[in-house]
Amino acid sequence: MARRTVVINNRGGVGKSDVTLRLGAALAKRGRRVGLLDFDPQGNLSRRAGWTYNEAQPQVTVSEAVQSNRVGAMRQVWTPVNWDIEYADRMRLAPAWLELENRYAEAGVPSAHLRLAKALQGADDDLDHVLIDCPPSLFHLTQMAFAAGDGVLLVTRAEIDAILGARRVREFIGEHKVGLHADDLTIDGVIVNDYEQARPRQRQQLESIRRIFGDLVWDPIIGRREIMANASNDHVPLEHAKGSQLQQAVAGFELLADTYEKRTAA
Repeated sequence: MARRTVVINNRGGVGKSDVTLRLGAALAKRGRRVGLLDFDPQGNLSRRAGWTYNEAQPQVTVSEAVQSNRVGAMRQVWTPVNWDIEYADRMRLAPAWLELENRYAEAGVPSAHLRLAKALQGADDDLDHVLIDCPPSLFHLTQMAFAAGDGVLLVTRAEIDAILGARRVREFIGEHKVGLHADDLTIDGVIVNDYEQARPRQRQQLESIRRIFGDLVWDPIIGRREIMANASNDHVPLEHAKGSQLQQAVAGFELLADTYEKRTAA
């Protein structure tokens, strides 16, 4: 069974979908088999991985897998990542689109928070890692992800609202993981994304992040780079994107992949 990592912040706009995608790609480059599970109705991860919803020929998505309430339902959802690059053969996507919003209405159904874990049961046995990209909330979808996950990766920016959002996630897990049948769920780490060292305020906020989260803060810090925004807008791997500082961007995520495997193995 894959090691499942929930990627989250209670604040939007921190770049968690980008981090999920680029970290997954870096793990695949290391020879790992990676599942990218989009659990955000906005579907940003799905689009950036080259997937589009076809209303004329509807595809099965994570929404239908969860709604079915069947063991292993995610087997019918996994689809290739449509990138023309060698390591994409080791990546799979479980896509999402706006219909996933309808699953919020099932929050009051008994054991509904276990439906994602049920859908994944036996459906990720041939993968090494599954990265679950969550919406910026702590409601039903994210609670399903927590119940299915082995660890949590907080993504934040060096600004106060994002830091507070990451703190809320940590507090929520501490208070509610037992009720979610996720007794062993832990915070694996904190990734600081979209960092601009030239801005004094961001340097100050980075110090706050290190003070609040201590050894959980991973290195390297991911700097703001035009090439990363271009790669996301064009739905391509970093290596095929236009812009400067390609080597720095690629190297940053390769180092993060190394940190991820060391921390999650521990």
